Amino acid sequence: MADTPWADFGAEGGLFQRLREACAGDWTAYTWHPFVQGISDGTLPLAAFRRYLIQDYLFLIHFARAKALAVFKAESIQAMRDKTAGIAAILAETQLHLGYCAEWGLSEAEVLGTPESAETVSYTRYVIDRGLAGDILDLEVALAPCTVGYGEVALRILADPQRRREGNPYQSWIDAYAAPDYQAMARAAALRIDALGESHGGGARFPILSATFAEAARLEARFWQQGLDAA
Repeated sequence: MADTPWADFGAEGGLFQRLREACAGDWTAYTWHPFVQGISDGTLPLAAFRRYLIQDYLFLIHFARAKALAVFKAESIQAMRDKTAGIAAILAETQLHLGYCAEWGLSEAEVLGTPESAETVSYTRYVIDRGLAGDILDLEVALAPCTVGYGEVALRILADPQRRREGNPYQSWIDAYAAPDYQAMARAAALRIDALGESHGGGARFPILSATFAEAARLEARFWQQGLDAA
């Protein structure tokens, strides 16, 4: 893993890298899913991407709810401030997302009128359930595959020798997650898992945390797959 461009997500020997390594197969199946490969080489069917975009908007709504739960579960006032800022950022992103959907021919009415898929329901409710049942570490571990995983997905695409560099219809999506701001956020999220692992007994709780992380990775892979199924 040391020679990969995403090796520095989390500290060496820290909880995040331990979680990632414990479910290496599921993690790779998520971060280098055929959907992602289709984005990389520009061959992903438009119908698959459009399905993903709509469900991703619906996912964001529940992601904001999970962040709100993180405010309640937060271990400090500074963590509460950080999570509150995160909620505002996600809610602002929902508006930007609707604009992005419009660029792909998806009207706001169509996006808002689409019901959540089974994959969206299962993933978002799983994350919220882990937060309700556990503490801030349980919740953050359930959230990390999304936040950190998308950072790794972008780096995998940039390192892909099959990547379509000219005329890729999905270049704007790649750029969004490869951007320095997003990469910094992903790295900060991985380091937060490391820090919470130290402060909240992550070592003793590793079997449970590892199961949560692996299930979230599998649910992420199913989230991609629904797009391919739609195509």
